[in-house]
Amino acid sequence: MAPVCVLVGAPGSGKTTVGLVLAELLGVEFRDTDTDIEQLAGKPIPEIFIDEGEEHFRALERAAVAAGLASCAGVLALGGGAVLAEETRAALVGHPVVHLSVELPDAVRRVGLGAGRPLLAINPRATLKHLMDQRRPLYTEVATATVTTDGRAPEEIAAEIAALLRR
Repeated sequence: MAPVCVLVGAPGSGKTTVGLVLAELLGVEFRDTDTDIEQLAGKPIPEIFIDEGEEHFRALERAAVAAGLASCAGVLALGGGAVLAEETRAALVGHPVVHLSVELPDAVRRVGLGAGRPLLAINPRATLKHLMDQRRPLYTEVATATVTTDGRAPEEIAAEIAALLRR
């Protein structure tokens, strides 16, 4: 069993919103590794960062991605930083991975400035820009396709991804 599609991208790129629409369009389940981590840890991600630190969170994230790749038969959305782990990038080889590309203005508008996002707590706009610049090459590395999300409705983006998956 493997996902029909794995979504990667920066915070605010639409992984959850588009993922839910895409899963419904394809008639499959939707799974978000951030939700899996919160259920496993029994607390929200910001609390994991505060209580146990980023390294602990990243270990949980690597495990959640591996579990999702092994057991999700639908659309799997990865957290924005999941691609930082070399083992995760290696595990994505052979899967249909779609990079949801977003530019800073749209990302800022979608995520707000830091609400519930521990890495964006201090100077959110500059931090988000830095995260996006740092991670974009990794999203590109793992992606089998890139879809631009700026100024587009989730339904339009999901339809484009569904068409790509049918090829």
